Amino acid sequence: QVQLVESGGGSVQAGGSLRLSCAASGSIFRINAMGWYRQAPGKQRELVASVSGGSINYADSVRGRFTISRDNAKNTVYLQMNSLKPEDTAVYYCNVDGSDSIYYRYFELWGQGTLVTVSS
Repeated sequence: QVQLVESGGGSVQAGGSLRLSCAASGSIFRINAMGWYRQAPGKQRELVASVSGGSINYADSVRGRFTISRDNAKNTVYLQMNSLKPEDTAVYYCNVDGSDSIYYRYFELWGQGTLVTVSS
């Protein structure tokens, strides 16, 4: 089995910074893509940033303020969030896909979610 554990998040004033982490553990053969999504109250879940191989994608709303990075040795993905705005308030979820080392089957997992609250 593969598990994801998120950490980070919390409350911050506008203009502040936060860092999210998401570590994958267990029977992992390979991880393909790792990414962060968010869901604000009353809104659909949306992609914030993703990294797959050498390709990185950002939502237009966070480009230049957020940075996604990945530590392959630790199977961990990070999201550094700077210049936070009230509209960044949401529950942030990490998403990881790959294959396990037992059956070599594809998996896609979501983290438990972590709340980020930005006050004005």
